[in-house]
Amino acid sequence: MSLTLETIHAALPENGLFDGGWRFSPEPLRLTRAEGRFLSSLGHPLARFQQACDTLYQQSSRGTSPDWISRVLDAGKPDWITDLQKTAGSRMGQPRVIRPDLIVTGDGFALTELDSVPGGIGITAWLSRIYADAGFDVLGGRNGMIDGFRSVLPEDGAVLISQEAKDYRREMEWLTSEAAGGRTIEAAENHEQDSRSIYRFFEWFDWEAIPAARKLAEASASGDLDLTPPCKPHLEDKLWLALLWTPALRPLWEKILRRSHLERIRSIVPPGWIVDPSPLPPQAVLPGLEVNAWHEVAGFSQKRRQLVLKISGFHETAWGSRGVYIGHDLPQSEWSEKIHHALSEFSNQPWIVQRFREGRVIEHPVFEKDGSISMLRGRVRLCPYYFTDGQGRTSLGGVLATLAPADKKKIHGMRDAVLLPCVVE
Repeated sequence: MSLTLETIHAALPENGLFDGGWRFSPEPLRLTRAEGRFLSSLGHPLARFQQACDTLYQQSSRGTSPDWISRVLDAGKPDWITDLQKTAGSRMGQPRVIRPDLIVTGDGFALTELDSVPGGIGITAWLSRIYADAGFDVLGGRNGMIDGFRSVLPEDGAVLISQEAKDYRREMEWLTSEAAGGRTIEAAENHEQDSRSIYRFFEWFDWEAIPAARKLAEASASGDLDLTPPCKPHLEDKLWLALLWTPALRPLWEKILRRSHLERIRSIVPPGWIVDPSPLPPQAVLPGLEVNAWHEVAGFSQKRRQLVLKISGFHETAWGSRGVYIGHDLPQSEWSEKIHHALSEFSNQPWIVQRFREGRVIEHPVFEKDGSISMLRGRVRLCPYYFTDGQGRTSLGGVLATLAPADKKKIHGMRDAVLLPCVVE
């Protein structure tokens, strides 16, 4: 099995798939059998976790669970959205594409985000084909990503891409072309509603720039339109990664979610906290942080700042690597400023803090610009893509690995990062 840089470049579509200086490798990322089994079986627990999140939100909005849960999840969102996602017609719809962002650590995986409007589907599909055709048994299979996409968008369906998400247009054009069946790409801002199924590739925070957005959401809630992912921005908030660890909610999680699924999710989600300015009683502490107030967290020394501050959602900086600040990578004054800013935004734009999990350093061969091969020391983020078909079965379509130089704290698509599929040793 061999793959050259010339072969990869020759296989790129005429218009390319993406911008940037991303690099390639002659080999896919090799995972252990245990890692491969874990990823292959993770989709079902993640789907159940999202359903549990939705159930908890709906119970909170009806008053059968603590009302503060839905209140904090509704913060900053327009009334029409928060009202709509509580209607009976909206309750059944769930995201049919799930992509966790997993940092490969020294003892497993750390989940940093759970995305239901993910980029990279087309890129992962293309990489899977290239490496499979070179003889590698890629995880998810040669056509797993394309088959998964077909399962969530029926023939003659349309993908609506917003101007905000324009960087992903070319990969989605390639993907819909390969999926065939009359599927098309449209600018979300110009869409006129009809009876076709819709794959939403825009964020709800951008709804005012998309004239049809509200009508699409309402038609989906009434059952007149097949829209995926549905209008449930509460499921796209990072707040759930902190709510999962809120002690007062543990009995609810244990009631709503099967124990094995809850344990699986908690094993990969680092402990987290909502940055809530509400005062605590003098004898109380933020569990795990062991301080009484967030101003004390703002004053943590660098050693204690092994923490990540993240904006939760419904904001233009809440996707990609924007709106993410690593505590021990900032000067103390800047960390304090960011924490106090997050506290000031609680009522309309909540933030969370999570424990920082260090990525494991590996060495992997990469192509230089002239086609020669060198070894790169880096850290890895894995993005497995799970698709839920019309019968409710969730399966793995493929895995995109991003290998970033070891000196980078945040691992994401960037200049000098390497994109590659995965195989099991």
